[in-house]
Amino acid sequence: MEQDLPGSQHMPASESAAIPALSVAGVSHAYGHHHALADVSFDVASGRFTALLGLNGAGKSTLVSLITRLYGIQTGHISIFGHDIDRAPGLALRQLGVVFQPRTLDLDLSVMQNLLYHAALQGIARGGARARSTDMLARIGLTERADSKVRALSGGQMRRVEIARALLHRPRLLLLDEATVGLDVEARADILRHIRLLIADEGIGVLWATHLLDEISADDDVVILHHGRVLARGAVSHILSQTETSDLGAGFRRLTIAADRRGDAR
Repeated sequence: MEQDLPGSQHMPASESAAIPALSVAGVSHAYGHHHALADVSFDVASGRFTALLGLNGAGKSTLVSLITRLYGIQTGHISIFGHDIDRAPGLALRQLGVVFQPRTLDLDLSVMQNLLYHAALQGIARGGARARSTDMLARIGLTERADSKVRALSGGQMRRVEIARALLHRPRLLLLDEATVGLDVEARADILRHIRLLIADEGIGVLWATHLLDEISADDDVVILHHGRVLARGAVSHILSQTETSDLGAGFRRLTIAADRRGDAR
């Protein structure tokens, strides 16, 4: 029998809604003398798609590694639904689902076997795991591929299986690091459609790390990361107003060029 998660189901709805799904506060990280992140701060709200936008080398993957505790935090704090990932890692990470940039499915197992194996690692009983896996495959439109070997799937289908796997333990925050890299335009659009449906249906918060401007919609939230620093954050409309531009691409270029000229984004 499943147990309620402390600090989530028993929290009053109004209080839960007020707490960010993810809060990054004053986070800095260095590899020796190279400063990968410098005083990074932003929030991800529940029920919102937040794009972490930056060129390759901006620090996105370092930040993902800190949020998922692959790296230890050197300076600053990160919390998930109010649970500090250093002080209460179990409570924090229980609320987090992750899709990393490298593919991590076992190609020689079937889709269902991959999901059941991950469910076992999450401590989900086998009967419940199969039911959840079947439900998630239906949600991502891959019911008929449950018994297919993963190596027989397309790249887009593999990504959808990884999303299903990340959601098996019913997290309230989903983190995706360059999830559409290597996919064609149709597959990228399909992945984004499934993610946005999840937000609408489940109210989860999503942090979507990308360098692709066309993956961001006009009503999304954006965090612009450049050489390890946050240059802007907020709704797309706020970024456009701040930069006095008519589209996000122009706003992004104006912010990054200005930062490079000042030399304060290095």
